[in-house]
Amino acid sequence: MSGTLYVVSTPIGHLDDITRRALAVLGEVDWIAAEDTRHSQALMDHIGVGTRLISYHDHNEAQRTPELVKRLSEGDQGALISDAGTPLVSDPGYRLVRACQDAGVTVVPVPGASALLAALAVSGQPSDRFLFEGFLPAKGAARERALERLAGSDVTTLIYEAPHRVLSLLEALAPKVAADRELTLCRELTKRFETVRRGPVADILAWVSADKDQRRGELVLVLGPAARGEALDERDRALARALLEELPLSRAARILAAHTGLKRQALYSYLETL
Repeated sequence: MSGTLYVVSTPIGHLDDITRRALAVLGEVDWIAAEDTRHSQALMDHIGVGTRLISYHDHNEAQRTPELVKRLSEGDQGALISDAGTPLVSDPGYRLVRACQDAGVTVVPVPGASALLAALAVSGQPSDRFLFEGFLPAKGAARERALERLAGSDVTTLIYEAPHRVLSLLEALAPKVAADRELTLCRELTKRFETVRRGPVADILAWVSADKDQRRGELVLVLGPAARGEALDERDRALARALLEELPLSRAARILAAHTGLKRQALYSYLETL
């Protein structure tokens, strides 16, 4: 009979944020696949779990996946964890989950801490719809395209960013958004130096530029949605004006929505201002 793979969330900082269910599962499985076994061993020591750790990360994922699936297919009970938080969120693991499903191995979530959801919850930004961008490309045209996408997003957008790149990201983003476009910087969530600050992008840029401590640790940036019309680039705004010259407002809004993928009602309201 096949075993089970448990996808287990671990704390993102405060070690007391592990669930009782996670403690039980980690203590009972045959092995734990961990992104960095040295890092995870410190957590295991803290919670008193002696289960064997197996290294599973970006560089050995292809090789290690069939090995783990074979063990599970033969009856092992295994757990997958990341360095912190919920596995697979900007971390390796989805290939293992897919391979287990394809092999008929049961995959069970053991939910818990997540930097993504923790940041959204305290950001003060609209949370009815949101987009997770993960880590942006580090440089070049791909990074520029990602910044343009952020600037035009009409939903709250969450970004993970490396501390040494956060200042350059804010410097590049500030000129692309409206002066009142808000961003919440969440740093070191649940840890000793936890910081959450919300304000216009330019204000957050000035604060991070003046205080190098805000360029340290784990960061989640939560960018508020673009206002009406801000989600359109200059080419689309020109198209909007041209459509209005030839068509009724409702028809123009329908065509513009089909072209941009934005909500027709929001575009209708924007077109009324032109």
